[in-house]
Amino acid sequence: MTSHRPYLLRALYEWIADNGMTPHLLVDATRADVQVPKGAVKEGRVVLNIADRAVSGLEMSNELIRFSARFGGVSQTVSVPVGAVLAIYARETGQGMALPDEVQGEDAQDVSDGGTESTRPTLSAVPSASGDEGDLSSGDDGDDDPGDGSDRPRRGPHLRVVK
Repeated sequence: MTSHRPYLLRALYEWIADNGMTPHLLVDATRADVQVPKGAVKEGRVVLNIADRAVSGLEMSNELIRFSARFGGVSQTVSVPVGAVLAIYARETGQGMALPDEVQGEDAQDVSDGGTESTRPTLSAVPSASGDEGDLSSGDDGDDDPGDGSDRPRRGPHLRVVK
């Protein structure tokens, strides 16, 4: 599957702009292919105002965010790979999202295990408590008591497989 990062960035940008606030990106300026004015970088990071009134020609593709903006009165082109964006937020409220690090490529290896195991989680079936694996509910009588004498709290409504 493709990365979800560019979709989240575009959606949050639109949400922030639709609410009349100023969208800002926090960017890791040490990443490869990040093109930002060196004077704007502090401690390897840069905050970019990407509001319509602050930039021109804003493009947010699945791979790259590109626009022109004025820095110190001089118009400059900014180019940021989507993977270098650490967060997007509204300047006025701080509301937004910090984006998690992405696994680089599909062949990522777990270094702690000698690089032999994949870091991707695996899914497996979990047997039901009643032993009936075809029914996802804990009983057909509507009683949510686990029936094993344990002190587990009663569960609310639940899903059942309908055939």
